[in-house]
Amino acid sequence: MAHTPPNSGNEPQNSNLVILGGGESGYGAALLGKAKGFSVFLSDKGKLADKYRQLLQDNGIDFEEETHSEERILAADLIIKSPGIPDKVELIQKAKGKGIPVISEIEFAARYTEAKLIGITGSNGKTTTTLLTYHLLKNAGLRVGLGGNVGESFAKQVIADPFDYYVLELSSFQLDNSYDFNPHVAVLLNITPDHLDRYDYTFGKYVASKFRILQNQTSHDFFIYYADNEPIMQQLHERQLIPIGLPITTGFPPALIGKPNISYLKDDVITVNFEYGHQPSLRIPMAEMTIQGKHNAINAMAAVLVCRVLDVPEDKIREGLRTFKNAPHRLEPAGEINGVRFVNDSKATNVDSVYYALGSFKEPLVLIAGGVDKGNDYGQIEALVREKVKALICLGKDNAKLQAYFAGKVPVIRETQDIREAVRMGLELSRPGDVVLLSPACASFDLFRNYEDRGAQFKVAVQGLAKA
Repeated sequence: MAHTPPNSGNEPQNSNLVILGGGESGYGAALLGKAKGFSVFLSDKGKLADKYRQLLQDNGIDFEEETHSEERILAADLIIKSPGIPDKVELIQKAKGKGIPVISEIEFAARYTEAKLIGITGSNGKTTTTLLTYHLLKNAGLRVGLGGNVGESFAKQVIADPFDYYVLELSSFQLDNSYDFNPHVAVLLNITPDHLDRYDYTFGKYVASKFRILQNQTSHDFFIYYADNEPIMQQLHERQLIPIGLPITTGFPPALIGKPNISYLKDDVITVNFEYGHQPSLRIPMAEMTIQGKHNAINAMAAVLVCRVLDVPEDKIREGLRTFKNAPHRLEPAGEINGVRFVNDSKATNVDSVYYALGSFKEPLVLIAGGVDKGNDYGQIEALVREKVKALICLGKDNAKLQAYFAGKVPVIRETQDIREAVRMGLELSRPGDVVLLSPACASFDLFRNYEDRGAQFKVAVQGLAKA
């Protein structure tokens, strides 16, 4: 059930809009607010990037940085906050205590577009699935935008609103502050423990956050979900959901193969079943795609199902799967030295991502992992690590948990706080034919700005070692 904050949906013109956070989403929300007649003030407790500071000045938007003027913020009629700001911070609690609605940029932007929305969430795979879905729809000639956690700010695009569809990558943080937002097609790829520090280390709260993507769907909408994920199926059972429109499952649970509207992977071929509209099954060999691995089979099935919902022709789907280029830092080739391949999977910031990464290789692995642990349970990858990992290199300021768990389970364990040294160690511990895999299972903020910075430094270190 939707939980609508007070005064949402019909804000009066010239009312006070406060934006907390001055990154891409905050800047876009500020532009949209100004375009819709709000009196806009943006506040960022940190230092604004030069790009956004200049853009705010160029557009005549009032802002502050490196502080929060509490009195002015709490005079707002509506607050839009960055997904990175937890609800539990004192300023947000004070705002809610005063009855000021606090929403996400996604919620705000959705109020000002008639386009159909495709919302994609999950603990893992959502960026790849979002980019692939966008690519397939754009390749088919649809007028489609890309937003959420990728691309330009959704709010900024809505000002001109040139698209008939928007494909949106949605984090749990964005869904937490969305109330009336309703995607025509909702995709839930998986739910595994992640970001538990934001949810009082309670997995159930995180699961509930992901399921907010469904809170406003009707019989005219579509829900695509992965049927082989226990938390998803348990939540569906507990909620006793009446089918909304046409629930479509995607995945490869063997017991369900052959049943209507179950899509699956078998013998490296995905079969996409979508009987709504009497469309025939679609069989696509993984070899015809640019993305590989079982986890990407799930992502591809979800993207193809979105296309089937929107009546994209089969030839355009196949063409798009052959031409798709994934974002960096996702099982990205980083170079080869003396027959040893280096692979950058820096985006793998939780254990579930590493599980799928390990399952994508048949070669012996040297695994580089570590960083800021978010309550990880390494039991999920223990069997694969024992089977495939010949050496573990712990890269982080505090590697105690990682080392303790895998002691005696991996033949060699090393430790470093230097990415260049980690790459050197990887080469030393490898033989021709091996793979050195950066797949950290942890956040990057102890040694790096973000996972992109970690992946970029890894690639530079590999290139540097290759030239040495």
